[in-house]
Amino acid sequence: MTNRVVIVGGGAAGWLTAGILAAKNGIHSGCTNPVHIELVESPNVKNLMVGEGTWPTMRDTLRQIGLSEQDFMRFCNAGFKQASKFVNWQYGNGEHYYHPFTAPAGYGAVNLSSHFVKNRPGADFESMVCAQGAVCEQSLAPKTLAMPEYAFAMNYGYHLNAGKFTEMLRLHCTQKLGVVHTLGHVENVNGAANGDIASLTLDDGRQIDGDLFIDCSGFKALLLNGFYNIPLVSKRDQLFNDAALALQVPYKDDTAPIASATVATAQQHGWIWDIALSSRRGIGHVFSRQHCSEEQAREALMNYVKSDPHLDASGAEPRLITFEPGHRSTFWHRNCVGIGVSAGFVEPLEATALVLVEKSVEWISHQFPRCRNAMTVLAKRYNEMTHKRWEEIIDFIKLHYVLSSRDDSEYWRAHREGASIPESLKESLLLWQTQPPWLYETDRRLELFSSASKQYILMGMQATCSDACVGLSQHEMRVADKALGGVQRSTAELLGLLLSNREYLTRLAGKVQENARARA
Repeated sequence: MTNRVVIVGGGAAGWLTAGILAAKNGIHSGCTNPVHIELVESPNVKNLMVGEGTWPTMRDTLRQIGLSEQDFMRFCNAGFKQASKFVNWQYGNGEHYYHPFTAPAGYGAVNLSSHFVKNRPGADFESMVCAQGAVCEQSLAPKTLAMPEYAFAMNYGYHLNAGKFTEMLRLHCTQKLGVVHTLGHVENVNGAANGDIASLTLDDGRQIDGDLFIDCSGFKALLLNGFYNIPLVSKRDQLFNDAALALQVPYKDDTAPIASATVATAQQHGWIWDIALSSRRGIGHVFSRQHCSEEQAREALMNYVKSDPHLDASGAEPRLITFEPGHRSTFWHRNCVGIGVSAGFVEPLEATALVLVEKSVEWISHQFPRCRNAMTVLAKRYNEMTHKRWEEIIDFIKLHYVLSSRDDSEYWRAHREGASIPESLKESLLLWQTQPPWLYETDRRLELFSSASKQYILMGMQATCSDACVGLSQHEMRVADKALGGVQRSTAELLGLLLSNREYLTRLAGKVQENARARA
């Protein structure tokens, strides 16, 4: 029987893994045959403290593990994320488009992108089919104060302080979910006669036994790479970025607007992320060391920060993070599975790191291996699923580059060369020349990026279809007209109803304090 789960490594990946598994299978979960979950964390290892943007999936994760949204937002200095905003990706002339978290109007009933390419050339697809871009342009909150926790007027995720998020998860997992937290550096990984991992030996001599070991040890991949020598499959030939300069910048004052979207601004040799929290912004420059020096990237980053009138750039000093873009050839080997950076890492465009942790652990928690024989079957299926997810992630990130018309550097030209484009993406691009993305392209229920997401990128980057593209039927046109009219009405209503992010978070903080005083 699988009675003991040992997680190696903390950070957001380790503690999310612990929380999701414990809520479903732990000693306080109420399930039959609960498992003992122990997280082993070295006090000498610093976490990355990046990855501060989430998908809307995080709302379900927080709710399922039993966290209050108000407590979470206050503890983690969190703000709302409703979209990704892409600036300068098409031409480099200040143009932008949104990839919102809300699907196009009528999605599932009618493909508005087909209507768009036949009837609205040159228009703004996202504004036509969804109100969320307009909400984000005004830096508005996605909900009203009267709405319950996790409810919304516009779908949303979060911008959060990664360090505080990790700390909150640790406290919740250990105090509420029964996870055991062990501080100690792993000195040795001890194998069993059958090739499994039997135990860990810490530097003080303690031995940690387990049945299932989860590697959340970051780039080092202490178990998957260090013990099992599972190689990394490099994707450097497709996604060139392999470094980032990151910093945290405070607002000049407490009246600065708090953005509703993660802003990704394309640069000559990469792009800059900009994530707005309630108390500061996390900003970083992702770049390719093959095409750009660290000094060039630093200059571009600091110019970006210093040009923003709402930021206090004094004393800002970025730190360098380097990585090999790619993923492990195997993710679950024998009784060891890698989660987070230990399993793979590519540039943080579209914030795939945390959602892949959430979705991976969610699958494991629902398909938890109750015996060793079951583990072999589940590992095979997990590896098949996760390989498909990585292919999907790489294709979707690469899509942003291959559609660009920028010609100001070899970096952008090389991204469009056929040798750097995955075959699976080439097939999709060929298909999309005559029919925009829609529901029937795939039967994969667990896909990460829906046809709606692909529509937003293709239409936002002004990708064109050939004359062979078929428009809508008369019935579909009636459905489309009704849906588009609804977008115009809802946009006007929401712009008049919703508070700014800054005002919402300020009022929420006051409401939380009042509730605390009432309880006291």
